[in-house]
Amino acid sequence: MQTNFLGLKMKNPIIISAGPWNRDGLSIKKGLAAGAGAVVTESIVSDAMVDVRPRIAYDGYGAQNTRLYSDIQVEGWEREMAIAKSNGGIVIASVSAHTPSEIAYIASKMEKFGADAIEVNVSNSMGESLEVVASDAEIIFEMTKAIVAHVKIPVTVKLSQNATNISRVAKAVKKAGGSGVSAINSVRCILGVDIETAEPTLSTYGGYSGAPIKPLGLASVATIAQTVDIPICGIGGIVDYKSAIEYIMLGASAVQVGTAVMVNGFEHITQIVKDVENWEKAHDIKNIEQLRGMALPNLKSFDEMKVEPVTSVSDNQVCAENCEKCIKACIYGGISRTKEGVTTDRQLCTGCGLCTFICPQRKLKLAW
Repeated sequence: MQTNFLGLKMKNPIIISAGPWNRDGLSIKKGLAAGAGAVVTESIVSDAMVDVRPRIAYDGYGAQNTRLYSDIQVEGWEREMAIAKSNGGIVIASVSAHTPSEIAYIASKMEKFGADAIEVNVSNSMGESLEVVASDAEIIFEMTKAIVAHVKIPVTVKLSQNATNISRVAKAVKKAGGSGVSAINSVRCILGVDIETAEPTLSTYGGYSGAPIKPLGLASVATIAQTVDIPICGIGGIVDYKSAIEYIMLGASAVQVGTAVMVNGFEHITQIVKDVENWEKAHDIKNIEQLRGMALPNLKSFDEMKVEPVTSVSDNQVCAENCEKCIKACIYGGISRTKEGVTTDRQLCTGCGLCTFICPQRKLKLAW
């Protein structure tokens, strides 16, 4: 489980991401005690902001968060960092600002206070200005370059899925001397609207996080891994050991967990770490590097996809009682019911594959 990420020797690749659950030294200390390989502070800015109320909503799947940044002033983090690291452990300082000089100043302060690395937050789901920055490779280059020139500790940049070309931004980080990138930040959202009162769940835009954004995070990590040779920390929808391993197999060297901690408590980190360890032992994995990027060779561009003459076929397993999910889902009308179960008309089936995922018994598969 020992992992080298950004030159930091972590006991495992599971990091607690930036957020209000890491709002101060005591919170960070709890995360480290739960077994995290490292913890990222809540994003630190020049001028601390007062929280709005309410600011977090959750619908059982994903969360909307309108908390912006740390409410502790820059100088106050000297005390919080000392508390956070009082029992040892790796602490990464998340910093955010609008200009290279401002962000370099905050980063140098965090290094002085004892941070082991810097994570640069370049996006903000609540406003527009930092989202524009997140897509501007030249600005990201200048910000990263300024920080690297002022600190000796590793510098990583947290990228936004909203970037028009995330690989180009990652290349800018590498060119500027950055040690790595993290992907992705929360996604701009409105969680929902009460149709009886016309009131949004929260009365402003916010950052969407949790299990539903995992596909976006996986795609971003894979894209970066395929185009840029730079260490990646995967973020987005990591709720269990399986999702953590998915990110690593697509090129991440470490992963960050946030919303799952917020909803389930720090003990959830303990469980994920334990489950990853057990999975590795069961599969005789000695080092994370054995897993990193394992799935990338199986990932093709659309142009490389072949038109295979496969169609859906059914095995002899008994259908779930009164289930017609595959029949209803087949937009080509290729599946029907018989006395024995369901059957596929291979003349109508186009091999789209949807039924193989819809069937609760997993009795359908694509075959030649």
